[in-house]
Amino acid sequence: MAFNDLLQQVGGVGRFQWTQVILVVLPLLLMASHNTLQNFTAAIPTHHCRPPADANLSKDGGLEAWLPRDRRGQPESCLRFTSPQWGPPSANGTEANVTGATEPCTDGWIYNNSIFPSTIVTEWDLVCSHRALRPLAQSLYMVGVLLGAMVFGYLADRLGRRKILILNYLQTAVSGTCAAFAPNFPTYCTFRLLSGMSLASIALNCMTLNMEWMPIHTRACVGTLSGYVYSLGQFLLAGMAYAVPHWRHLQLLVSAPFFAFFIYSWFFIESARWHASSGRLDLTLRSLQRVARINGKWEEGAKLNMEVLQASLQKELTTGKGQASALELLRCPALRHLFLCLTMLWFATSFAYYGLVMDLQGFGVSIYLIQVIFGAVDLPAKLVCFLVINNLGRRPAQMASLLLAGICILVNGVVPQDQSIVRTSLAVLGKGCLAASFNCIFLYTGELYPTMIRAAVTLLPETLGQPLPDTVLDVENRRRGKLRRQQQEQQKQMVPLQASAQEKNGL
Repeated sequence: MAFNDLLQQVGGVGRFQWTQVILVVLPLLLMASHNTLQNFTAAIPTHHCRPPADANLSKDGGLEAWLPRDRRGQPESCLRFTSPQWGPPSANGTEANVTGATEPCTDGWIYNNSIFPSTIVTEWDLVCSHRALRPLAQSLYMVGVLLGAMVFGYLADRLGRRKILILNYLQTAVSGTCAAFAPNFPTYCTFRLLSGMSLASIALNCMTLNMEWMPIHTRACVGTLSGYVYSLGQFLLAGMAYAVPHWRHLQLLVSAPFFAFFIYSWFFIESARWHASSGRLDLTLRSLQRVARINGKWEEGAKLNMEVLQASLQKELTTGKGQASALELLRCPALRHLFLCLTMLWFATSFAYYGLVMDLQGFGVSIYLIQVIFGAVDLPAKLVCFLVINNLGRRPAQMASLLLAGICILVNGVVPQDQSIVRTSLAVLGKGCLAASFNCIFLYTGELYPTMIRAAVTLLPETLGQPLPDTVLDVENRRRGKLRRQQQEQQKQMVPLQASAQEKNGL
Protein backbone atom coordinates (compact mmCIF):
# COMPACT_ATOMS: atom_id res chain seq x y z
CA MET A 1 0.00 0.00 0.00
CA ALA A 2 1.49 3.37 -1.04
CA PHE A 3 0.97 6.62 0.81
CA ASN A 4 -1.69 7.65 -1.69
CA ASP A 5 -3.67 4.56 -0.68
CA LEU A 6 -3.42 5.59 2.96
CA LEU A 7 -4.86 9.00 2.06
CA GLN A 8 -7.76 7.31 0.28
CA GLN A 9 -8.33 5.09 3.31
CA VAL A 10 -8.70 8.08 5.68
CA GLY A 11 -11.13 9.91 3.43
CA GLY A 12 -9.36 10.92 0.23
CA VAL A 13 -10.62 14.43 -0.43
CA GLY A 14 -12.72 14.99 2.66
CA ARG A 15 -13.66 17.72 5.08
CA PHE A 16 -10.13 18.02 6.42
CA GLN A 17 -8.48 18.37 3.00
CA TRP A 18 -10.74 21.13 1.77
CA THR A 19 -10.71 23.00 5.07
CA GLN A 20 -6.94 22.99 5.34
CA VAL A 21 -6.44 23.76 1.65
CA ILE A 22 -8.67 26.83 1.90
CA LEU A 23 -7.00 28.06 5.08
CA VAL A 24 -3.53 27.48 3.64
CA VAL A 25 -4.16 29.27 0.33
CA LEU A 26 -6.05 32.20 1.85
CA PRO A 27 -2.84 34.17 2.67
CA LEU A 28 -1.94 34.02 -1.03
CA LEU A 29 -4.55 36.75 -1.54
CA LEU A 30 -2.29 39.21 0.24
CA MET A 31 0.93 37.69 -1.03
CA ALA A 32 -0.01 39.05 -4.46
CA SER A 33 -0.49 42.45 -2.83
CA HIS A 34 2.98 42.39 -1.27
CA ASN A 35 4.73 41.31 -4.48
CA THR A 36 3.50 44.30 -6.49
CA LEU A 37 2.79 46.66 -3.60
CA GLN A 38 5.43 49.17 -4.63
CA ASN A 39 3.55 49.94 -7.84
CA PHE A 40 1.35 52.00 -5.52
CA THR A 41 3.38 52.70 -2.39
CA ALA A 42 6.37 53.81 -4.53
CA ALA A 43 4.42 55.48 -7.35
CA ILE A 44 6.07 58.59 -8.82
CA PRO A 45 3.67 61.54 -9.09
CA THR A 46 4.44 64.46 -11.37
CA HIS A 47 6.77 66.90 -9.65
CA HIS A 48 8.94 69.94 -10.15
CA CYS A 49 11.52 71.93 -8.18
CA ARG A 50 10.56 73.95 -5.17
CA PRO A 51 11.64 77.61 -5.54
CA PRO A 52 14.20 79.02 -3.08
CA ALA A 53 12.94 79.68 0.42
CA ASP A 54 13.54 83.42 0.05
CA ALA A 55 11.76 83.65 -3.32
CA ASN A 56 8.91 86.18 -3.58
CA LEU A 57 6.58 84.54 -6.07
CA SER A 58 4.26 87.52 -6.35
CA LYS A 59 7.18 89.74 -7.22
CA ASP A 60 9.03 87.19 -9.34
CA GLY A 61 6.08 86.54 -11.59
CA GLY A 62 4.79 83.33 -10.04
CA LEU A 63 6.16 79.82 -9.81
CA GLU A 64 6.43 79.53 -13.60
CA ALA A 65 9.28 82.03 -13.59
CA TRP A 66 11.48 79.54 -11.76
CA LEU A 67 10.66 76.47 -13.89
CA PRO A 68 12.28 75.71 -17.25
CA ARG A 69 10.26 73.66 -19.73
CA ASP A 70 11.03 70.38 -21.46
CA ARG A 71 10.35 69.61 -25.14
CA ARG A 72 6.72 68.81 -24.40
CA GLY A 73 6.18 72.14 -22.69
CA GLN A 74 5.99 70.59 -19.23
CA PRO A 75 7.98 71.88 -16.24
CA GLU A 76 11.32 70.16 -15.82
CA SER A 77 11.26 67.65 -12.97
CA CYS A 78 14.85 68.05 -11.81
CA LEU A 79 15.94 71.56 -12.77
CA ARG A 80 15.07 75.15 -11.89
CA PHE A 81 16.39 78.55 -12.87
CA THR A 82 19.01 80.13 -10.64
CA SER A 83 17.00 83.34 -10.85
CA PRO A 84 13.44 84.06 -12.02
CA GLN A 85 12.98 84.39 -15.79
CA TRP A 86 10.37 86.73 -17.22
CA GLY A 87 10.99 86.04 -20.88
CA PRO A 88 7.92 85.53 -23.09
CA PRO A 89 6.96 82.11 -24.39
CA SER A 90 8.31 81.02 -27.75
CA ALA A 91 6.32 81.38 -30.94
CA ASN A 92 4.71 77.96 -30.67
CA GLY A 93 3.74 78.64 -27.09
CA THR A 94 5.34 75.50 -25.75
CA GLU A 95 8.60 76.75 -24.31
CA ALA A 96 9.41 79.40 -21.82
CA ASN A 97 12.63 81.38 -21.84
CA VAL A 98 15.30 78.75 -21.34
CA THR A 99 18.32 80.99 -21.78
CA GLY A 100 18.80 81.39 -18.05
CA ALA A 101 21.16 79.26 -16.03
CA THR A 102 19.66 76.25 -14.27
CA GLU A 103 20.52 74.26 -11.18
CA PRO A 104 19.33 71.06 -9.43
CA CYS A 105 16.43 71.16 -7.00
CA THR A 106 18.42 72.08 -3.91
CA ASP A 107 15.29 73.06 -1.92
CA GLY A 108 13.31 69.89 -2.64
CA TRP A 109 10.30 69.25 -4.85
CA ILE A 110 6.61 70.01 -5.10
CA TYR A 111 4.52 66.93 -5.91
CA ASN A 112 1.12 66.57 -7.53
CA ASN A 113 -0.83 64.77 -4.79
CA SER A 114 -4.11 64.47 -6.67
CA ILE A 115 -3.66 60.75 -7.43
CA PHE A 116 -1.04 59.64 -4.91
CA PRO A 117 -1.29 61.78 -1.77
CA SER A 118 1.63 60.01 -0.10
CA THR A 119 4.22 57.49 -1.32
CA ILE A 120 7.73 56.57 -0.24
CA VAL A 121 8.91 58.64 -3.20
CA THR A 122 7.25 61.83 -1.97
CA GLU A 123 8.13 61.20 1.68
CA TRP A 124 11.85 60.56 1.13
CA ASP A 125 12.29 62.45 -2.18
CA LEU A 126 13.33 59.42 -4.24
CA VAL A 127 13.48 61.38 -7.49
CA CYS A 128 16.10 62.88 -9.79
CA SER A 129 19.56 62.14 -8.32
CA HIS A 130 17.96 59.76 -5.79
CA ARG A 131 15.73 58.03 -8.32
CA ALA A 132 17.82 54.83 -8.24
CA LEU A 133 16.82 54.27 -4.61
CA ARG A 134 13.23 53.52 -5.60
CA PRO A 135 14.00 50.32 -7.57
CA LEU A 136 16.59 49.48 -4.90
CA ALA A 137 13.77 48.91 -2.40
CA GLN A 138 12.05 46.48 -4.77
CA SER A 139 15.36 44.77 -5.57
CA LEU A 140 16.04 44.20 -1.88
CA TYR A 141 12.57 42.72 -1.53
CA MET A 142 13.39 40.26 -4.32
CA VAL A 143 16.72 39.47 -2.65
CA GLY A 144 14.66 38.56 0.39
CA VAL A 145 12.52 36.29 -1.78
CA LEU A 146 15.65 34.46 -2.95
CA LEU A 147 17.10 34.15 0.56
CA GLY A 148 13.76 33.06 1.99
CA ALA A 149 13.32 30.31 -0.59
CA MET A 150 16.75 28.90 0.23
CA VAL A 151 16.82 29.34 4.01
CA PHE A 152 13.22 28.51 4.88
CA GLY A 153 13.02 25.84 2.20
CA TYR A 154 15.90 24.02 3.88
CA LEU A 155 14.37 24.52 7.34
CA ALA A 156 10.97 23.26 6.15
CA ASP A 157 12.56 20.00 5.05
CA ARG A 158 14.25 19.66 8.43
CA LEU A 159 11.65 21.01 10.87
CA GLY A 160 8.40 20.50 8.98
CA ARG A 161 6.11 22.61 6.83
CA ARG A 162 3.71 23.62 9.62
CA LYS A 163 6.32 25.09 11.95
CA ILE A 164 7.91 27.15 9.22
CA LEU A 165 4.54 28.44 8.00
CA ILE A 166 3.66 29.57 11.52
CA LEU A 167 6.99 31.41 11.76
CA ASN A 168 6.58 32.95 8.30
CA TYR A 169 3.10 34.30 9.03
CA LEU A 170 4.39 36.00 12.17
CA GLN A 171 7.47 37.35 10.39
CA THR A 172 5.36 38.78 7.56
CA ALA A 173 2.95 40.40 10.00
CA VAL A 174 5.68 41.97 12.12
CA SER A 175 8.01 43.06 9.31
CA GLY A 176 5.16 44.41 7.17
CA THR A 177 3.72 46.37 10.09
CA CYS A 178 7.15 47.74 11.00
CA ALA A 179 7.66 48.82 7.38
CA ALA A 180 4.44 50.84 7.64
CA PHE A 181 5.94 52.78 10.56
CA ALA A 182 9.51 52.98 9.22
CA PRO A 183 11.06 56.36 10.12
CA ASN A 184 13.54 56.34 7.22
CA PHE A 185 14.29 54.65 3.93
CA PRO A 186 17.02 52.19 5.09
CA THR A 187 14.71 50.89 7.84
CA TYR A 188 11.90 50.49 5.31
CA CYS A 189 14.16 48.49 2.98
CA THR A 190 15.27 46.23 5.82
CA PHE A 191 11.73 45.28 6.75
CA ARG A 192 10.77 44.83 3.11
CA LEU A 193 13.65 42.37 2.71
CA LEU A 194 12.41 40.42 5.74
CA SER A 195 8.90 40.41 4.27
CA GLY A 196 10.23 39.02 1.00
CA MET A 197 11.99 36.19 2.83
CA SER A 198 8.87 35.07 4.66
CA LEU A 199 6.50 35.48 1.71
CA ALA A 200 8.67 33.32 -0.56
CA SER A 201 8.58 30.57 2.04
CA ILE A 202 4.81 30.93 2.43
CA ALA A 203 4.31 30.38 -1.30
CA LEU A 204 6.52 27.28 -1.42
CA ASN A 205 5.30 25.66 1.78
CA CYS A 206 1.63 26.34 1.05
CA MET A 207 1.92 24.41 -2.19
CA THR A 208 4.02 21.67 -0.60
CA LEU A 209 1.74 21.12 2.41
CA ASN A 210 -1.39 21.04 0.27
CA MET A 211 0.02 18.64 -2.29
CA GLU A 212 1.31 16.24 0.35
CA TRP A 213 -2.16 15.93 1.85
CA MET A 214 -4.04 15.51 -1.45
CA PRO A 215 -4.49 12.35 -3.58
CA ILE A 216 -2.88 12.17 -7.00
CA HIS A 217 -5.94 13.03 -9.09
CA THR A 218 -6.57 16.33 -7.24
CA ARG A 219 -3.11 17.90 -7.43
CA ALA A 220 -3.72 19.91 -10.61
CA CYS A 221 -7.01 21.17 -9.17
CA VAL A 222 -5.32 22.33 -5.97
CA GLY A 223 -2.51 24.00 -7.90
CA THR A 224 -4.98 25.86 -10.10
CA LEU A 225 -7.00 26.91 -7.04
CA SER A 226 -3.87 28.39 -5.50
CA GLY A 227 -3.16 30.24 -8.73
CA TYR A 228 -6.66 31.67 -8.85
CA VAL A 229 -6.43 32.87 -5.27
CA TYR A 230 -3.21 34.69 -6.15
CA SER A 231 -4.93 36.26 -9.19
CA LEU A 232 -7.86 37.44 -7.08
CA GLY A 233 -5.30 39.08 -4.84
CA GLN A 234 -4.31 41.32 -7.74
CA PHE A 235 -7.91 42.56 -7.98
CA LEU A 236 -7.91 43.06 -4.23
CA LEU A 237 -4.74 45.15 -4.38
CA ALA A 238 -6.20 47.46 -7.02
CA GLY A 239 -9.29 48.06 -4.88
CA MET A 240 -7.36 48.57 -1.65
CA ALA A 241 -4.85 50.92 -3.28
CA TYR A 242 -7.66 53.01 -4.77
CA ALA A 243 -9.54 53.18 -1.46
CA VAL A 244 -6.43 53.69 0.72
CA PRO A 245 -3.97 55.82 -1.29
CA HIS A 246 -1.67 56.73 1.64
CA TRP A 247 1.32 54.37 1.46
CA ARG A 248 1.67 53.77 5.20
CA HIS A 249 -2.00 52.89 5.59
CA LEU A 250 -1.88 50.59 2.56
CA GLN A 251 1.27 48.86 3.81
CA LEU A 252 -0.41 48.26 7.16
CA LEU A 253 -3.62 47.06 5.52
CA VAL A 254 -1.91 44.27 3.58
CA SER A 255 0.28 43.22 6.53
CA ALA A 256 -2.01 43.20 9.59
CA PRO A 257 -4.16 40.20 8.42
CA PHE A 258 -1.09 37.99 8.72
CA PHE A 259 -1.52 38.18 12.50
CA ALA A 260 -4.83 36.34 11.98
CA PHE A 261 -3.14 33.83 9.65
CA PHE A 262 -0.51 33.27 12.34
CA ILE A 263 -3.17 32.50 14.96
CA TYR A 264 -5.18 29.97 12.96
CA SER A 265 -2.08 28.31 11.45
CA TRP A 266 -1.51 26.63 14.83
CA PHE A 267 -4.45 24.37 13.92
CA PHE A 268 -2.79 23.06 10.74
CA ILE A 269 -1.91 19.36 10.71
CA GLU A 270 1.67 18.62 9.74
CA SER A 271 2.24 16.59 6.60
CA ALA A 272 2.05 12.88 7.44
CA ARG A 273 4.15 12.21 4.36
CA TRP A 274 6.92 14.41 5.81
CA HIS A 275 6.64 12.63 9.17
CA ALA A 276 7.01 9.28 7.42
CA SER A 277 10.03 10.41 5.42
CA SER A 278 11.57 11.65 8.69
CA GLY A 279 11.13 8.19 10.20
CA ARG A 280 8.52 9.33 12.76
CA LEU A 281 5.86 6.67 12.32
CA ASP A 282 4.24 7.57 15.65
CA LEU A 283 3.53 11.11 14.43
CA THR A 284 2.48 9.77 11.03
CA LEU A 285 -0.06 7.48 12.68
CA ARG A 286 -1.35 10.26 14.91
CA SER A 287 -1.81 12.64 11.96
CA LEU A 288 -3.58 10.07 9.79
CA GLN A 289 -5.93 9.04 12.60
CA ARG A 290 -6.75 12.67 13.32
CA VAL A 291 -7.52 13.28 9.64
CA ALA A 292 -9.69 10.15 9.56
CA ARG A 293 -11.75 11.44 12.51
CA ILE A 294 -12.22 14.87 10.87
CA ASN A 295 -13.30 13.17 7.63
CA GLY A 296 -15.75 10.95 9.51
CA LYS A 297 -13.76 7.77 8.82
CA TRP A 298 -13.59 6.54 12.41
CA GLU A 299 -13.46 2.85 11.56
CA GLU A 300 -10.79 3.29 8.90
CA GLY A 301 -8.70 5.36 11.28
CA ALA A 302 -9.03 2.73 13.99
CA LYS A 303 -7.67 0.09 11.59
CA LEU A 304 -4.41 1.98 11.23
CA ASN A 305 -1.61 0.95 13.56
CA MET A 306 2.16 0.84 13.62
CA GLU A 307 2.30 -2.56 11.93
CA VAL A 308 0.16 -1.37 9.01
CA LEU A 309 2.28 1.74 8.57
CA GLN A 310 5.53 -0.20 8.73
CA ALA A 311 4.30 -2.53 6.03
CA SER A 312 2.91 0.28 3.88
CA LEU A 313 5.77 2.74 4.25
CA GLN A 314 8.70 0.35 4.37
CA LYS A 315 10.37 2.07 1.46
CA GLU A 316 10.26 5.51 3.12
CA LEU A 317 11.64 4.08 6.35
CA THR A 318 14.54 2.25 4.73
CA THR A 319 15.64 4.77 2.11
CA GLY A 320 14.13 8.14 2.92
CA LYS A 321 15.97 9.10 6.07
CA GLY A 322 19.40 8.16 4.83
CA GLN A 323 19.08 10.31 1.73
CA ALA A 324 17.54 13.38 3.30
CA SER A 325 20.09 15.86 2.01
CA ALA A 326 19.89 18.69 -0.47
CA LEU A 327 23.38 17.64 -1.64
CA GLU A 328 21.62 14.84 -3.47
CA LEU A 329 20.73 17.52 -6.04
CA LEU A 330 24.36 17.42 -7.16
CA ARG A 331 25.22 13.79 -6.47
CA CYS A 332 22.20 12.15 -8.07
CA PRO A 333 22.22 12.43 -11.92
CA ALA A 334 18.42 12.35 -12.18
CA LEU A 335 17.98 15.07 -9.52
CA ARG A 336 20.78 17.13 -11.02
CA HIS A 337 19.03 17.04 -14.37
CA LEU A 338 15.73 18.09 -12.81
CA PHE A 339 17.37 20.81 -10.74
CA LEU A 340 19.06 22.44 -13.73
CA CYS A 341 15.90 22.32 -15.86
CA LEU A 342 13.64 23.69 -13.13
CA THR A 343 16.14 26.40 -12.21
CA MET A 344 16.13 27.66 -15.79
CA LEU A 345 12.33 27.56 -15.86
CA TRP A 346 12.02 29.46 -12.58
CA PHE A 347 14.53 32.09 -13.72
CA ALA A 348 12.99 32.62 -17.16
CA THR A 349 9.43 32.83 -15.88
CA SER A 350 10.20 35.01 -12.85
CA PHE A 351 12.48 37.38 -14.77
CA ALA A 352 9.88 38.04 -17.45
CA TYR A 353 6.87 38.07 -15.11
CA TYR A 354 8.19 40.56 -12.59
CA GLY A 355 9.71 42.66 -15.35
CA LEU A 356 6.17 43.18 -16.65
CA VAL A 357 4.24 43.67 -13.41
CA MET A 358 6.63 45.84 -11.38
CA ASP A 359 6.48 49.03 -13.42
CA LEU A 360 2.83 49.59 -14.25
CA GLN A 361 3.32 53.35 -14.62
CA GLY A 362 5.41 52.68 -17.71
CA PHE A 363 2.31 51.61 -19.69
CA GLY A 364 0.97 55.16 -19.77
CA VAL A 365 -2.57 54.26 -18.66
CA SER A 366 -4.31 54.33 -15.29
CA ILE A 367 -2.25 52.28 -12.86
CA TYR A 368 -5.43 50.98 -11.22
CA LEU A 369 -6.91 49.91 -14.56
CA ILE A 370 -3.80 48.07 -15.70
CA GLN A 371 -3.63 46.29 -12.33
CA VAL A 372 -7.17 45.02 -12.82
CA ILE A 373 -6.47 44.00 -16.43
CA PHE A 374 -3.34 42.12 -15.38
CA GLY A 375 -5.39 40.25 -12.79
CA ALA A 376 -8.26 39.55 -15.21
CA VAL A 377 -6.07 37.97 -17.89
CA ASP A 378 -4.97 35.32 -15.40
CA LEU A 379 -8.47 33.88 -15.13
CA PRO A 380 -8.82 32.47 -18.67
CA ALA A 381 -5.07 31.76 -18.91
CA LYS A 382 -5.06 29.55 -15.83
CA LEU A 383 -8.29 27.82 -16.88
CA VAL A 384 -6.78 26.87 -20.24
CA CYS A 385 -3.61 25.77 -18.45
CA PHE A 386 -5.64 23.59 -16.08
CA LEU A 387 -7.44 21.89 -18.97
CA VAL A 388 -4.19 21.24 -20.82
CA ILE A 389 -2.51 19.91 -17.66
CA ASN A 390 -5.35 17.49 -16.94
CA ASN A 391 -5.79 16.24 -20.50
CA LEU A 392 -2.39 16.51 -22.19
CA GLY A 393 -0.02 16.71 -19.25
CA ARG A 394 2.31 19.15 -17.55
CA ARG A 395 5.01 19.28 -20.21
CA PRO A 396 2.82 20.50 -23.11
CA ALA A 397 1.28 23.16 -20.84
CA GLN A 398 4.72 24.33 -19.70
CA MET A 399 6.14 24.46 -23.22
CA ALA A 400 3.15 26.27 -24.75
CA SER A 401 2.89 28.90 -21.99
CA LEU A 402 6.58 29.82 -22.15
CA LEU A 403 6.65 29.83 -25.96
CA LEU A 404 3.66 32.16 -26.24
CA ALA A 405 5.01 34.43 -23.50
CA GLY A 406 8.35 34.69 -25.26
CA ILE A 407 6.72 35.55 -28.58
CA CYS A 408 4.60 38.31 -26.99
CA ILE A 409 7.60 39.86 -25.23
CA LEU A 410 9.84 39.74 -28.31
CA VAL A 411 7.18 41.26 -30.57
CA ASN A 412 6.51 43.93 -27.96
CA GLY A 413 10.16 44.94 -28.16
CA VAL A 414 9.88 45.98 -31.82
CA VAL A 415 6.51 47.74 -31.63
CA PRO A 416 6.91 51.56 -31.74
CA GLN A 417 6.56 53.40 -28.45
CA ASP A 418 3.60 55.45 -29.68
CA GLN A 419 1.54 52.27 -30.24
CA SER A 420 0.56 52.11 -26.57
CA ILE A 421 -2.58 50.02 -27.10
CA VAL A 422 -0.73 47.35 -29.06
CA ARG A 423 2.15 47.29 -26.57
CA THR A 424 -0.19 47.03 -23.59
CA SER A 425 -2.21 44.25 -25.25
CA LEU A 426 0.92 42.21 -25.96
CA ALA A 427 2.14 42.76 -22.41
CA VAL A 428 -1.20 41.62 -20.98
CA LEU A 429 -1.22 38.48 -23.16
CA GLY A 430 2.37 37.70 -22.24
CA LYS A 431 1.63 38.19 -18.56
CA GLY A 432 -1.27 35.73 -18.76
CA CYS A 433 0.99 33.11 -20.35
CA LEU A 434 3.62 33.65 -17.66
CA ALA A 435 0.98 33.25 -14.95
CA ALA A 436 0.02 29.90 -16.51
CA SER A 437 3.70 28.97 -16.60
CA PHE A 438 3.97 29.67 -12.86
CA ASN A 439 1.10 27.25 -12.24
CA CYS A 440 2.96 24.51 -14.11
CA ILE A 441 6.28 25.19 -12.37
CA PHE A 442 4.80 25.07 -8.88
CA LEU A 443 3.12 21.79 -9.74
CA TYR A 444 6.25 20.37 -11.33
CA THR A 445 8.46 21.37 -8.38
CA GLY A 446 6.20 19.65 -5.89
CA GLU A 447 5.74 16.50 -7.97
CA LEU A 448 9.28 15.84 -9.15
CA TYR A 449 11.37 16.21 -6.00
CA PRO A 450 11.37 13.68 -3.14
CA THR A 451 9.65 14.62 0.10
CA MET A 452 12.76 15.35 2.14
CA ILE A 453 14.10 18.02 -0.23
CA ARG A 454 10.83 19.15 -1.81
CA ALA A 455 10.72 22.58 -0.17
CA ALA A 456 14.44 23.28 -0.54
CA VAL A 457 14.58 23.10 -4.35
CA THR A 458 12.63 25.28 -5.84
CA LEU A 459 13.95 18.09 -20.78
CA LEU A 460 11.36 17.44 -17.80
CA PRO A 461 9.50 14.16 -17.42
CA GLU A 462 5.72 13.98 -17.50
CA THR A 463 4.04 13.65 -14.07
CA LEU A 464 0.39 13.32 -15.04
CA GLY A 465 -1.12 10.62 -12.79
CA GLN A 466 2.25 9.80 -11.21
CA PRO A 467 2.63 9.42 -7.41
CA LEU A 468 4.79 11.89 -5.52
CA PRO A 469 8.35 10.60 -5.07
CA ASP A 470 9.17 10.14 -1.39
CA THR A 471 12.87 9.32 -1.76
CA VAL A 472 15.79 9.99 -4.07
CA LEU A 473 15.57 6.34 -5.09
CA ASP A 474 12.07 6.97 -6.43
CA VAL A 475 13.42 9.67 -8.74
CA GLU A 476 16.22 7.40 -9.95
CA ASN A 477 13.81 4.51 -10.53
CA ARG A 478 11.48 6.75 -12.52
CA ARG A 479 14.36 7.88 -14.70
CA ARG A 480 15.69 4.33 -15.14
CA GLY A 481 12.23 3.12 -16.01
CA LYS A 482 12.01 5.75 -18.73
CA LEU A 483 15.42 4.76 -20.13
CA ARG A 484 14.45 1.08 -19.99
CA ARG A 485 11.27 1.74 -21.97
CA GLN A 486 13.25 3.66 -24.58
CA GLN A 487 15.71 0.76 -24.94
CA GLN A 488 12.86 -1.72 -25.30
CA GLU A 489 11.29 0.39 -28.04
CA GLN A 490 14.61 0.60 -29.86
CA GLN A 491 15.03 -3.18 -29.64
CA LYS A 492 11.53 -3.72 -31.04
CA GLN A 493 12.41 -1.47 -33.96
CA MET A 494 15.67 -3.33 -34.57
CA VAL A 495 14.10 -6.83 -34.66
CA PRO A 496 12.24 -6.34 -37.98
CA LEU A 497 15.38 -4.81 -39.51
CA GLN A 498 17.46 -7.79 -38.46
CA ALA A 499 14.84 -10.18 -39.82
CA SER A 500 14.84 -8.35 -43.14
CA ALA A 501 18.61 -8.54 -43.35
CA GLN A 502 18.57 -12.29 -42.70
CA GLU A 503 15.98 -12.83 -45.41
CA LYS A 504 18.12 -10.93 -47.91
CA ASN A 505 21.20 -12.95 -46.95
CA GLY A 506 19.20 -16.18 -47.35
CA LEU A 507 18.14 -15.10 -50.80
